[in-house]
Amino acid sequence: QSDLVESGGGLVEPGGFLRLSCAASGFTKNYHVIGWFRQAPGKEREGVAYIGSSNLYTDYVDSVKGRFTISRDNAKNTVYLQMNSLKPEDTGHYSCARGGRLTLNPVDYTYWGQGTQVTVSS
Repeated sequence: QSDLVESGGGLVEPGGFLRLSCAASGFTKNYHVIGWFRQAPGKEREGVAYIGSSNLYTDYVDSVKGRFTISRDNAKNTVYLQMNSLKPEDTGHYSCARGGRLTLNPVDYTYWGQGTQVTVSS
């Protein structure tokens, strides 16, 4: 059974940082695109970042560029999202997902994890 499990969320003050992890298991191949998405209450799910099979291909939504970094460790089957200089507007439920295209569009992703909550508040 294929599975994606997120961890690392929590409550942090504005300006703080968190590192989210997305651990994959059960997939027969390790070259899929992994994306991070977030959804705030009352808002649509938004693509935050994606990474290709290596660390060569990444992209971010404009609002997090320069603050967030996505990376992957294929030996550990884990993708990370380092989030620095967090803002209240970064608050949301963050999920990772596996897809086949280099895109931030959620519809292009198939397997999804359960997600982890990130709250940025003083």
